[in-house]
Amino acid sequence: MNAFLKWFILVLIVVAAGVFSYSYFNDGIFNETLSPKKTVAFEVDDLELKVVYNRPSKRNREVFGALVPYNKVWRTGANEATTFETNKNLTVENQVLPAGKYTLWTIPNDTAWNVIFNSKMYPWGVNETMEAMRDPQYDVATLKAAPQKIDTTVEQFTIAFDNSTDNLFLTLAWDMTKVAVPLK
Repeated sequence: MNAFLKWFILVLIVVAAGVFSYSYFNDGIFNETLSPKKTVAFEVDDLELKVVYNRPSKRNREVFGALVPYNKVWRTGANEATTFETNKNLTVENQVLPAGKYTLWTIPNDTAWNVIFNSKMYPWGVNETMEAMRDPQYDVATLKAAPQKIDTTVEQFTIAFDNSTDNLFLTLAWDMTKVAVPLK
């Protein structure tokens, strides 16, 4: 066998060992993630909105008040901090949200949610002690929204835009709860 073929086989063996090791220590390379990343976009006329978030699943767990504790800041999704982007100024409950990119945080409660648009970009949603990384000094707009009980269980956390009544809402739904944030 010539030297090039031996070298090529050695490289293939090293690459295969690396892929096998990575797969073994990271629950496989082809498995779906437990909280897949999702991008939601909304465009009408010259308004463009975009949300990028990770979608955790219920998986037979109690969600609000347990997995997502009440009265504590939640990264509003899983993994990375959820981002909200607008190309136009918006009005959020009589507060101006200037065009730009924000992280979206919530403080759930059984009677009202605080929804927070924060101007700082964070590398992850929580720190090493699993506390939300949000720094309140960068909060640009905060509003209260009433949670609604819904008839069907939403298995995977879902963020969407609803413009069905000519009123624009950012909706957050998971388990049997939905929160609608009015945007103008």
